Amino acid sequence: MEENTNPHRPAPESGHETSDVNIWAVGKFGIALVAITVLSVGMLVGLFKFFESREPKPVAVDPVKIFPSPQLERSEPTDLKEFRDTEEKILNGYGWVDHENGLVRIPVNQAVDLLAKRGLPTRQQAPVQAASVSMPTESGLGQPAHSEEPKK
Repeated sequence: MEENTNPHRPAPESGHETSDVNIWAVGKFGIALVAITVLSVGMLVGLFKFFESREPKPVAVDPVKIFPSPQLERSEPTDLKEFRDTEEKILNGYGWVDHENGLVRIPVNQAVDLLAKRGLPTRQQAPVQAASVSMPTESGLGQPAHSEEPKK
């Protein structure tokens, strides 16, 4: 058992470190780490500048001339205001829908009043119900509405 013990090592019962940390080795490691980091960042910046110089310069292009409709909005609030103004003008203004046939557009409030005075068009008669249509019941489709008597 004595052969496994290290004679240069102090006994564990002493309770503290008997030698100090080598400050010079830790300092050299820190200096080397900072130097390598600065060198790496410098090389990366140089590499990016090299790649940037090889890339062709972008040409300013007007997207309105290149892309077809629908196009992206340039300013959402302005576009929305223009859209609402146009819709408001259509709803509350007069205009031709079909000039050849004499169809005109009138303000919606005036159209509602005119419709209330004239009334809605109605059908003259209800469509005739087909003979083979069955009327539904609670438990199933039910019997045909107009059943024919069997011929003898």
